[in-house]
Amino acid sequence: MSTMFEFANQWVFWILPLPILIYWFFPPVHRRAEALMVPFIHQAAEATGDKLRIGAWISKRNLFQWILLLLTWISFIVAFARPQLVGKPEMKVKTARSFVIAADISFSMASKDWVVDGNRYTRWEGVKQVLGNFIETRDGDRLALIFFGTNAYVQTPLTTDLEVVNWFLEETDVGMAGQMTSVGKAIGMSMKLFEQDTIENKVMLLLTDGQDGGKGMSPIDAAYLAKADSVKIYTLGIGDPQAPNSDLDEATLKEISKITGGKYFRAIDQKQLQKASEELETLEPMEFEEEDYKPITHLFFYPLVVAIVLSLVLISIRVILSQFKKE
Repeated sequence: MSTMFEFANQWVFWILPLPILIYWFFPPVHRRAEALMVPFIHQAAEATGDKLRIGAWISKRNLFQWILLLLTWISFIVAFARPQLVGKPEMKVKTARSFVIAADISFSMASKDWVVDGNRYTRWEGVKQVLGNFIETRDGDRLALIFFGTNAYVQTPLTTDLEVVNWFLEETDVGMAGQMTSVGKAIGMSMKLFEQDTIENKVMLLLTDGQDGGKGMSPIDAAYLAKADSVKIYTLGIGDPQAPNSDLDEATLKEISKITGGKYFRAIDQKQLQKASEELETLEPMEFEEEDYKPITHLFFYPLVVAIVLSLVLISIRVILSQFKKE
């Protein structure tokens, strides 16, 4: 990835000539020295061979010290300007929506009436495979899993960790939530998850092969509550409603999706389920947005270290010179 060198605080360079301005417009510092004043000072000086000096002097530095001071100042300025290597903006997936998957795991989902490549599978085995693939494509969404039978249970709360969601999906089996079907309870449990969420775009996928058991909140009432909370529900009916012993309530599922602005899908077999999943992908596509994020490598500590080292060298030179003057 190509990078570009730049200074984060370029305005700092405007104060670079500040020491020169101070040198020009402010008088030099005068230092006073201790002196012994006696009437015979001139005779004493001639006797000792010393030269008389005034009681104050201007501190002066040699050329080498001035160069060190200049380099130290420049290094500090460069450090404060924050040099850095900036890469190109990266494409990142922003959390676009909260997506709750509510799946029916009542005993009827154990029906082994799905044939794939000549092999028979239970409805739940087919659903798990398709849902697993669907979950893997939702990178950027916050997903939650709710499984329902007689009662509804939160298997995973809203999270962006899709591997965890997929793992819990694989570990779930038919009958863990009871033998009946409580569609209203599943929608109600989803509403509790959405209440704690701040993301406005809320979507629910409801999968079932039966009809509501009639206990608790009715599915239609729950759908109106979802609509009030701006939750869109896509319903997916599993199995053939014309088959013997099928209690799939397509009318209720269609009404739920109609109330909330979603859509109803029917999946008689795994191929239709996969087709429904692909269509859902087009209805609720992932949103890739380029955030104002750039990979940055900070370099300010290099000139800062140089400035500190030069300052220590300058102090050391002054200490050594002062020791020579005392001697």
